[in-house]
Amino acid sequence: MAAARGLRRILDTLYLAGGIIAAFFLVAILTIIVLQMLARWSGVTFPGATDYAGYCMAAASFFAFAYALNHGAHIRVSIVLNSLGRMRRWGETFCFGIGTLIATYFAWYAVKGTYVSWRWNEISQGLDKTPIWIPQISMSVGAILLAIAFWDHLVQLLFKGEHGIKSDLLEQSHAE
Repeated sequence: MAAARGLRRILDTLYLAGGIIAAFFLVAILTIIVLQMLARWSGVTFPGATDYAGYCMAAASFFAFAYALNHGAHIRVSIVLNSLGRMRRWGETFCFGIGTLIATYFAWYAVKGTYVSWRWNEISQGLDKTPIWIPQISMSVGAILLAIAFWDHLVQLLFKGEHGIKSDLLEQSHAE
């Protein structure tokens, strides 16, 4: 039991870290946009600012996926699942199974794509001339984190009967 609680703490910390990193990248987007505005007003060029903001947007999205899943912020098929009645657990198992397979497949190919970009030394086509594998790392790490979250919730559903997704909205409605 102590090992399970320790693992749960580690996984929840990973998801929270993903959310914090996503927030950092959102602040980075704001900073880049403000710097780009200041550069335009002062007549200075800021080459690659749009590309850097795009890289930060991708990083923010991918790092936030696992955190959002863990807090029930992703769009779910609750209406269909609620209509299943006693068969709801089978429906959730099916949905989590498909989601887990897709997330794992995507994580595998994100890592593979990042490796290929590094191996071939691909450079972005924008003004920044960034080796493209550098921003792809955030996509790969975020995809791996999402796959871990799906596996986590699928295993919880199979062995405990509950997926473990904590929905803030659901908790608010129960409190009222």
